[in-house]
Amino acid sequence: YMNPLLKALRSQSQALPIEEVDRLVIAAMKLPADIVAIPHDPEKPDRSEVSYRMAWARTFLKKSDLLENHPRGHWAISAKGRDAGTIDAYQLASDVLQALPKSTKSNEPRPLDEIDEELLTARVGEELGRQISVLHRQLSVDGQLLAAEDAARSYARFRELFGPDILAGLDGQNLLDKMHLRGTKDSLVYWLEFKDDDEFPARFGSIGGGSALKFGMYWAADTKQWMGGSGNQQSRLTTDEAVARARTQRDQLLAGARVLAGVPTDPAAVDYTALQDAMLRAAPDLAETSWGHKYFSLLFPAIIESFHGADYQEHQLLKLLKLPGRGRYENARIFAGVAKQLEMSLLDLATTLWRRNGGPHRYWRVGTTVDDKSEWERMRVGGFAAVGWATIGDLSDVPHDQAGKQDIRKRIEQHYPGNPAAMTKAANQLFQFVTAASDRDLILAMQGAKVRGIGKVGGDYIFQPNDGPCPHRRAVEWLRVGDWLIPEPEGMQTTFVPLRKSLNLVETEARLLGAPTKEPAPAEEPGHPLPPLTGVIARVNTVLQRKRQVILFGPAGTGKTYWAERAVEELAARSWFGIDGAQLDRAKRDELRSAGAVELCSFHPAYGYEDFLEGYRPAEKGGALVFVLRDGIFKTLCARAQNNPGRQYFLIIDEINRGDIPRIFGELLTVLEREKRGKSITLPLSGAAFAVPDNVYVVGTMNTADRSIALLDAALRRRFGFVELLPDSSTLAGVSVAGLPLGPWLDELNRRVVQHVGRDARHLQIGHSYLLPSGVPVRDLPRFVEILRDDIVPLLEEYCYEDFEALERILGSAIVLRAKQRIDTDLFEPERHLDLVNAILSAFDGITATTQAVEADAVGSAASDEDEEAEEAASE
Repeated sequence: YMNPLLKALRSQSQALPIEEVDRLVIAAMKLPADIVAIPHDPEKPDRSEVSYRMAWARTFLKKSDLLENHPRGHWAISAKGRDAGTIDAYQLASDVLQALPKSTKSNEPRPLDEIDEELLTARVGEELGRQISVLHRQLSVDGQLLAAEDAARSYARFRELFGPDILAGLDGQNLLDKMHLRGTKDSLVYWLEFKDDDEFPARFGSIGGGSALKFGMYWAADTKQWMGGSGNQQSRLTTDEAVARARTQRDQLLAGARVLAGVPTDPAAVDYTALQDAMLRAAPDLAETSWGHKYFSLLFPAIIESFHGADYQEHQLLKLLKLPGRGRYENARIFAGVAKQLEMSLLDLATTLWRRNGGPHRYWRVGTTVDDKSEWERMRVGGFAAVGWATIGDLSDVPHDQAGKQDIRKRIEQHYPGNPAAMTKAANQLFQFVTAASDRDLILAMQGAKVRGIGKVGGDYIFQPNDGPCPHRRAVEWLRVGDWLIPEPEGMQTTFVPLRKSLNLVETEARLLGAPTKEPAPAEEPGHPLPPLTGVIARVNTVLQRKRQVILFGPAGTGKTYWAERAVEELAARSWFGIDGAQLDRAKRDELRSAGAVELCSFHPAYGYEDFLEGYRPAEKGGALVFVLRDGIFKTLCARAQNNPGRQYFLIIDEINRGDIPRIFGELLTVLEREKRGKSITLPLSGAAFAVPDNVYVVGTMNTADRSIALLDAALRRRFGFVELLPDSSTLAGVSVAGLPLGPWLDELNRRVVQHVGRDARHLQIGHSYLLPSGVPVRDLPRFVEILRDDIVPLLEEYCYEDFEALERILGSAIVLRAKQRIDTDLFEPERHLDLVNAILSAFDGITATTQAVEADAVGSAASDEDEEAEEAASE
């Protein structure tokens, strides 16, 4: 192919795109269509053998300075190539290969990024183009694409309100309000992030997520101040300082708009490489921000596509089998070219790609060899990915924060001591496997540079002992099984590490196309003074010491059972062993269990006196069915306590209000209160004397969504103390999921419940524990969506029974389809998760403009940076 390439380009006076060069060479060589159609890899129909070989030919000629490709993706003959005449292609290829790094010379290497120029072209292959076109037609038929006239109307309205001419005519407080004022829904930042109605539907690319500080400053709803700085170091701005900042932003928006107004209206004629540089000069602070990019995209939608975040752009380009460029505006060249090739607008292309590909996900390498033995077949057949370090045990309870990482580091040090750097590297990899890999992430099972299979993560971490050397596992749906080599070596000496090199990620997609809390303080030694009780446990203990009985009550999901168990465990540890709860180990817990120090029961409509105190129960005796008098759970506990007065005994009654309390307690109510402890009564069934020892403590829980305290038996209310647990958003402080600050969102959600549900709505709020699976704040988007879909939304539907107007006021019109009397369940599909987050952010637009939200965003960014560092360390 080399000499035909040179001959074809010698006849041209300008650089040509790859597809045109290939067409000329195919025509010159008279290659028939059936030959051109032969795929290089049957499982990769997008790439033909002819295309593959011509890519190498171009590479060899470029390496020999016979061809040039400036701008990238366009090829031209060099001065040396024009004078070279006919070349000895085999000798030239040999010389080039000898000069390449050794790692690229074996096992059929793929071209490096400057070699594989087809990855930079603004076209997609036949199969990929067909898939996108089919989906585009389906979306059009289903009415899910914004009509061209509606889009044009929205673009015109945006320019009418916020175009360069408008902003140029404003200054001072008017400019500040026009750009940044919140609450009125008429500012630029509101339109860019939240506007979603007939006038301007949310179809032009999202910049939702993160806090309002992404706009450089914001009006804090809680402090009533203009705020700037960074998430970790926010600073208050005077009005004059805020105006000055808005003026600078305005000037850069105007400068960027002037640059874009000067480029050709036909994207094919735009030099996007030069545009990238020009935009950075014109708007150095805003061009590469998501909101700046969206502003320019809305003004020039034929030139710039509507993927505004850099990570979103990169994700879509990888799915198009393209290498990302140097920035958002250079990348627009590929989107514009693909849109032209497929005969659709940039907006329609973006919508179609979004529905096809969803939001960004990660790519991971997992090793398959342990002690020189392959575990691949076990993984493939079992539908999982797995790693070793078996002796450190189950990591299900490890928190997903710095403390969890340190915990794993200590276990590694204990069971696999060695070089400190190696132990840290191992801990980082294992932590990533347990906590960072998420649903939709792709995993490449690898043996050295060889990929054995590609799969999609489909489940949380589990520990599977006694089943081979790799008990730490994640469920994986293996999508493509078969051996191939990654183009560029990456993570070769690691067990589990993210893959980052674009060529490897593109190759992965091509293969698929055919197919923080603080670390706990050291435990005190027995005999040391115990730390004072605090918080809920202290309140529970105070009531127990005063009344001996307490009920924890509140709305669903406020942690009532959790705090009951925590309090009882803490108090039992102090009573039985003289230690605090943090020092309880398995042996001591087993001792408490065997001694019957703590009992747990749950009341329900069928629960009775015979279960709680004493009663006749059926039993088999001599082959006949007889009824035997048996002691109930509370009487048995009291007997133990009577025999061991120096220790405390506890009964937890979960859902105490769901039982028929007068029937269950019977005459027990007479001797339950503290002042009558030790006083005997005669039980009617057994005739035995019975007293409640003073060392027996009862802790009940009650969901006020089911029943009000006012409905409890008056005698029972007098004998119990009550501790109310309400939703506590502080447990979610600093936690953000896909840019949604959970604490502020929960607060606003409950404010709306109280406002719109009606009487007793205070007791119908949504508890924070829904967002604390396993006691840890949810940080994973798929898990958050599951909680919202399966727990929170059904609960709200029950509270608003058939009142979809109230439900809409609580959740927003994007989630609640009031006219259709249902929830938009499509938003809960995996590909729509980020659409769901954007719908929430749009309905709860004020929550990002709080100092708490900014702090959550900063914590999330810091955690992300920390993960990046850990991943890089693991890759070294």
